[in-house]
Amino acid sequence: MSPRRPDISLNVPRSIPMTDLHFDNAFVRELPGDPSGGNEPRQVAGAAYSLVRPTPVAAPRLVAASPEVAAMLGLDPAAPGFAEVFAGNRALPSMTGYAMAYGGHQFGQWAGQLGDGRAIGLGEVLTATQGRQELQLKGAGRTPYSRGADGRAVLRSSIREFLCSEAMHHLGVPTTRALSLVATGDEVVRDVLYDGHPAPEPGAIVCRVAPSFIRFGSFELPSSRNDLDLLRRLVDFTIATHFPAIQSLPAAERLAAFFREVCERTATLMAHWMRVGFVHGVMNTDNMSILGLTIDYGPYGWVDDFDPDWTPNTTDRRQRRYRFGQQPNVAWWNLQRLAQALAPLFDGVEALQAGLDRYVEVFEATDAAFALGKLGLLDTRPGDEALVADLRGVLAAGGMDMTIFFRDLALLDIDAPHAGTVGAAFYEEARRVATQELLDGWLGRYAARVREEGSPEGERLALMHASNPRYVLRNYLAQEAIDWAERGDDAGVHDLLDTLRRPYDEQPGRDHLAGRRPEWARDRVGCSMLSCSS
Repeated sequence: MSPRRPDISLNVPRSIPMTDLHFDNAFVRELPGDPSGGNEPRQVAGAAYSLVRPTPVAAPRLVAASPEVAAMLGLDPAAPGFAEVFAGNRALPSMTGYAMAYGGHQFGQWAGQLGDGRAIGLGEVLTATQGRQELQLKGAGRTPYSRGADGRAVLRSSIREFLCSEAMHHLGVPTTRALSLVATGDEVVRDVLYDGHPAPEPGAIVCRVAPSFIRFGSFELPSSRNDLDLLRRLVDFTIATHFPAIQSLPAAERLAAFFREVCERTATLMAHWMRVGFVHGVMNTDNMSILGLTIDYGPYGWVDDFDPDWTPNTTDRRQRRYRFGQQPNVAWWNLQRLAQALAPLFDGVEALQAGLDRYVEVFEATDAAFALGKLGLLDTRPGDEALVADLRGVLAAGGMDMTIFFRDLALLDIDAPHAGTVGAAFYEEARRVATQELLDGWLGRYAARVREEGSPEGERLALMHASNPRYVLRNYLAQEAIDWAERGDDAGVHDLLDTLRRPYDEQPGRDHLAGRRPEWARDRVGCSMLSCSS
């Protein structure tokens, strides 16, 4: 069960004028909206969304665009007016600005109404090849859900979201996408470390793209208010629009199949995160996609030196609730909260419990399959579970770089395994020496397992190279691109975007983007831990 390698060949259809985009805004057409207008903060009851327009910005300038997403939509980023449209300064025919209403559990506690506080939907485009795709501007201004915030986003966080959305797609990880990154020409004041030192930063807007941005919290909010009519309408809409394969089932079976499918997709997503070493950083229920997509890129990070307890989020520094190794358990806890929200629509809890059990089953099977793929093992044999578990222990003991270790493991001489093959994965010489015996022992066991299987070397190496990326969006790489962009040079963003479109390929001349985190980046803001401030 190796990860899907997305087809990134650009069979680009002829671009169409932006005014010819085919919008079909089913979410606002079929679900009840907020009867009040304006963007002033308020509690919104009995509604799935509020109509709101983006707030214009001073001087929109296109920083970067994804060629694949543009091609999917049939757009040309070089077209006149592109930056104005995707900064929110200009509306196209049939665009409908709206912010979604939802709630959520944040860091384990019910937070009540949350909603799109700085994201504004533009509508849903019907594409020729990928069906319905919702366009959403993040950082487009205040909405009724902004509370005391300004609804804006800064350039640094926008670069991170834009790059990571596309990086994850090309890694084969289910994710929302990003069409464009637009600098606004405005300044936004943020307190990066929440330490009482706010400062102005350049602002930006990302156009996010996904079949839907409905999340677990979308169902939690009406359920918490005992608004069962809205809850039922939202479930029916979501099934009919995004889970059509189960639409014809009898009502009780349809509900059970819906929850089971959400559990299965979430399980697969968690297995993918663990496969590539991705840490989301803020797995609140309002940041969990009902479609099983990675959503809301904030203080994320990739594991450098392997540590199951690592989290990139400064807000989570003490509790470490959302640490790397805990993510599958947190997703299960979040699904429990979703089950509680949906429970009023079910006759009993058996189907909901079956869905939660299915999550565990799918995650364990998919995680195990991905682990064997990373090792280039084509079948399953007794002892494989222990082999994988022991490797994780060795990686943690040695503080080894996860991405480099697995990529270099493909170079191991199976007939004469030697720890030097993966020596570049160590950050500290003392830890290398301390784990030498453990590593040698594991490599010997692994080599024996490969020889026992006897699969063709070409097949084994192909599987390893398809399972283990050479390039991931390390925090320090993103921060370097941010530093350049804040000085007016977008080249770093473009170089990273291009590199991350082919993460499994060797790319001559780009080895510097595949190396260990440099020592200067160990504790620097933006290169190790990050805040939610954006």
